[in-house]
Amino acid sequence: MDEALLRSLTPSVLTVLVRRGADFAAAEDAVQDALVEALRVWPADPPRDPKGWLVTVAWRKFLDQARADSARRRREDRVDEEPAPGPAPAVDDTLQLYFLCAHPSLTPSSAVALTLRAVGGLTTRQIAQAYLVPEATMAQRISRAKRTVSGVRFDQPGDVATVLRVLYLVFNEGYSGDVDLAAEAIRLTRQLAAAIDHPEVAGLLALMLLHHARRASRTAPDGALVPLAEQDRGRWDTASIAEGVEILQAALARDRLGEFQAQAAIAALHADARTAEETDWVQIVEWYDELARLTDSPVVRLNRAVAVGEADGPRAGLAALAALDDSLPRHAAVAAYLHERDGDLATAARLYSEAAEKASNLAERDYLTRQAARLNARTRD
Repeated sequence: MDEALLRSLTPSVLTVLVRRGADFAAAEDAVQDALVEALRVWPADPPRDPKGWLVTVAWRKFLDQARADSARRRREDRVDEEPAPGPAPAVDDTLQLYFLCAHPSLTPSSAVALTLRAVGGLTTRQIAQAYLVPEATMAQRISRAKRTVSGVRFDQPGDVATVLRVLYLVFNEGYSGDVDLAAEAIRLTRQLAAAIDHPEVAGLLALMLLHHARRASRTAPDGALVPLAEQDRGRWDTASIAEGVEILQAALARDRLGEFQAQAAIAALHADARTAEETDWVQIVEWYDELARLTDSPVVRLNRAVAVGEADGPRAGLAALAALDDSLPRHAAVAAYLHERDGDLATAARLYSEAAEKASNLAERDYLTRQAARLNARTRD
């Protein structure tokens, strides 16, 4: 069973059901039921037209649900006759579905959460981690979003800013998480950039390309995490870096700065340095100041503290860190790094251990554990 094929077909099948009149919540349930049926049937009897099969079965599931729900009998009378099985057009509807899910009846945060769950394929846990909230809170948010759009006709697309936020979170999960979605996020952002002349769309595409260019060097052959300062820069994708910088420069020239352009400028400064020691940390701090002004994000201020520590020394970085909530994800890891730079190895080792316990993925936890062990060994010598 090709589960990757099923995952890739899900957005298009969901779009077909929505276009035929299904409300979003019922359409999503019907598609999920069809996927379960495919997992049961396909290994013994694979269809010639997988998408057409899924559309037909999902539509039947939706009709069954509609007939079983007395509260929707009036809507059932308007349901078109069930379409006959047949080939479905090979059209990529994914980006359009992102816009449809960013519905004006939803708040931006709810629209992002719903789209990540329904279209991006992320779990509720992964979305909660991206938003820095408990999983139960995110589950409630997604449920409320489904109730809000239940019965709504998806004929009024949402705004570009919400779609960009979704694409960025999908890329981040693919870049560092359990599901590889980074290439898909780049593909969709390229489509959006070709369709919309918007500096923040260009900024997001540049940011993705600059980050993705370093992907091959982010992990060792054994899967261990390699921090930026220790990466083999000869393995960076120079073509992607050049493309990202060119796109960024064109966007910045329009003098309509947004958060994705600012983040891309920081990534470009890292990419421009031939060695870690040559990184222009002073400029990076300035860009973080711009980014903090645009977003007022605690995560941005956490990253800024690292940059301040590099530009002005570890004690300056620790002073910047002291103004932040120590419950922030990665706060302990940043504090450990800055204390190590300042020569306080015992405190750094303790903080690395704390950070390892809070790490969200195995590679990060292993890296932080090794850092703690390394410093503990040095303090014993």
